[in-house]
Amino acid sequence: MRDPAQPNNPLHGITLETVVTELVKHFGWVSLAERININCFKSDPSIKSSLKFLRKTQWAREKVEELYIVTFEKSSSPAATTKPNPWTSGAYKQR
Repeated sequence: MRDPAQPNNPLHGITLETVVTELVKHFGWVSLAERININCFKSDPSIKSSLKFLRKTQWAREKVEELYIVTFEKSSSPAATTKPNPWTSGAYKQR
């Protein structure tokens, strides 16, 4: 659950380790390295070495966090779990 103090931060309360672990589970190291071209994902990848690099390199961390948001936030957003919009689903037809 998100803290109401940071309503616009989709990563609030999610650790960098969780972000990397979930991306590796979802994509795998090879596919992750294709999406974000950094050596810690290509050359002998591990969670530990990736975290060490990402904590020191802001631009790479931003790319990883952005990929996480794009990949996982859409499926868990409230809009994704609501009923389809009747205006766009064709439920209301013009007479």
